[in-house]
Amino acid sequence: MQFKLKKISGDASFREFYKIQKNSTSTILVKANKDKFKNLIVYAAINNLLINNKIKAPKLIQEYFDKEMMEIEYLGDRSFFDYIKNKKNKLADYKKLIEIIIKLQKIKLKNYIKIKNYKIPIKKYNLFQLHNESDLFFDWYLKHSCKKNKFTALKNKIKKELNNLYKKLYFQNKCFVHKDFHASNIIVKKKNLGLIDSQDAIKGNLLYDVASVIDDVRIKLPFKLKSLLFNYYLSKTKKIKENEKKVAKYDFDILSIQRNLRILGTFVRLYKRDNKPIYLKFLPYTWKLIELRLQSPIFNKLKHLLNKAIPTEKRNKVNFDAN
Repeated sequence: MQFKLKKISGDASFREFYKIQKNSTSTILVKANKDKFKNLIVYAAINNLLINNKIKAPKLIQEYFDKEMMEIEYLGDRSFFDYIKNKKNKLADYKKLIEIIIKLQKIKLKNYIKIKNYKIPIKKYNLFQLHNESDLFFDWYLKHSCKKNKFTALKNKIKKELNNLYKKLYFQNKCFVHKDFHASNIIVKKKNLGLIDSQDAIKGNLLYDVASVIDDVRIKLPFKLKSLLFNYYLSKTKKIKENEKKVAKYDFDILSIQRNLRILGTFVRLYKRDNKPIYLKFLPYTWKLIELRLQSPIFNKLKHLLNKAIPTEKRNKVNFDAN
């Protein structure tokens, strides 16, 4: 059989993607440049878990794990980001994403997922991981944004306050969390929505994916729409009781701040280490999202410390070449 192989744009991972055209059908060849287990085997296993729970994800067609490759289903080349970015009325479409999150949270998780001869443990989000991720902010963003003689003291004070906030998280890490649920990781084909880039999935907090999609750094949603979507989630989920809605908002805010601090560091790292400058353009809006969630009085100390570390007039900085 004749086929055409065409390299397509990838994501921020250590993977390459090739579209295989076989007559009228298409598939995707995924090649792992690093960490075969996570980028291929775990990814295939999580996709299989999603498919078994009636959530659209790329099906494994053929594995070549020994050659650091696999062939998976082609879901389409139109992301939700491309689909939604120019639409005026976004509410109905975003409600569908909230409904997918609720469906994900209904998945009954075991300790392991099996695929081929592999048993893959489902990791549980914990305090160490929260810090490990937000440390990217210190190690990459703050390190290249403040004076060296102030860096260590500021880092220690902010880390201490983040620790106080992380310990306030109310909901236990019990449900399926995609971990990177945003507009570019959702594929739109006709009326179907499919999930990609799921290899980091964990047992985590109910509000993590909700914060990820509502406070997506790639799309500037109006505050009113953000509030409508958060309240829509609360109205649809059966996992949050009426008297828990206030603490649910606190968890949402804390996780949004944690995630977006991590994103600031990740995007600078992608530029400085991996020569991918395209992500720097998102930095100013990422700060806007952090500032939005810092409005609650529980964040007064963190807000003060971040203002001291990175004054608001410096948050539009996207040039890190001088450091």
